[in-house]
Amino acid sequence: MKTDRSGATKSSFLLPLWRWFDTETSSDHIVNADAKKVDWLRILPFVIMHLMCLGVIWVGWSWFAVLTAAGLYFVRMFAITGFYHRYFSHNTFKTNRFWQFCFAVLGNASVQRGPLWWAAHHRHHHRFADTEKDIHSPRQHGFIWSHIGWLTSPANFPTQMQYVKDWARFPELRWINRFDIVIPILLAVVLFGVGGLLAIYAPQLGTNGPQLLIWGFFISSVALFHGTVTINSFDHMFGSRRYDTPDTSRNNAILALITLGEGWHNNHHHYAITARQGFYWWEIDITYYLLKMLSWLGIVRDLRGLPKGLRNQNRVVTDAR
Repeated sequence: MKTDRSGATKSSFLLPLWRWFDTETSSDHIVNADAKKVDWLRILPFVIMHLMCLGVIWVGWSWFAVLTAAGLYFVRMFAITGFYHRYFSHNTFKTNRFWQFCFAVLGNASVQRGPLWWAAHHRHHHRFADTEKDIHSPRQHGFIWSHIGWLTSPANFPTQMQYVKDWARFPELRWINRFDIVIPILLAVVLFGVGGLLAIYAPQLGTNGPQLLIWGFFISSVALFHGTVTINSFDHMFGSRRYDTPDTSRNNAILALITLGEGWHNNHHHYAITARQGFYWWEIDITYYLLKMLSWLGIVRDLRGLPKGLRNQNRVVTDAR
């Protein structure tokens, strides 16, 4: 039997199940877990999310469902790249507490854990990029582990609060981070309900509850997850290096399109605290364009630019530009 910080006693079998709902339950017991151990019971929802994509065989498709999936991919990818990454991880711009909360909710709806966990993990990555302490370095651990394996290890479940003391002072962010399954479940319920209503009141759209759930939640979320983590794996393996950074980060135009600008990863590791990762006009950075639009609307402000002269510093000798 194990006891969590609230004094509640839970069996070692029930503990992983309870962590599906409360990620801070007995987190002190897994900080020193084997880094390459897989906790299959804990990651069962993640496995089920992938398997549920096979439901398309039974629910079929409609243009409305496919466009819903694409729209939710785009909107939630922006929440991840613009806010989980460039805002919470790197403080590359400012916003007020209301919008901070709104985009934290949207980012959490991406089914990629809470904002504090995400930012803490990413800050750790930058501190130890491609060293033995970088838990998803393909150079250190291989492609499969860098892409998806590291998420299955109980050693990586807890939030490293020492990295995110700036955000931990907001109780609403701590709540989202602790109960990070609540918002994704609500999104799934809403999609199922909307699909059911559309089947009754707008049958010409050809959709229904199960179809909108499969496409809008499961397929969209799985595609979003794998799109995001290509930056951990592929973008440290394939692409060009403009800057001589002490890691294996690369620039990859295809990944930049998939991730709305994150594929300019070597640029990012060269100077991580700019809101713009595409340093040249031809380097498409959709996240930055959207942040710029939000700044015009007054939703965000003080976007950090690239300091003059830094773009030409520390270049790889073979780079012709």
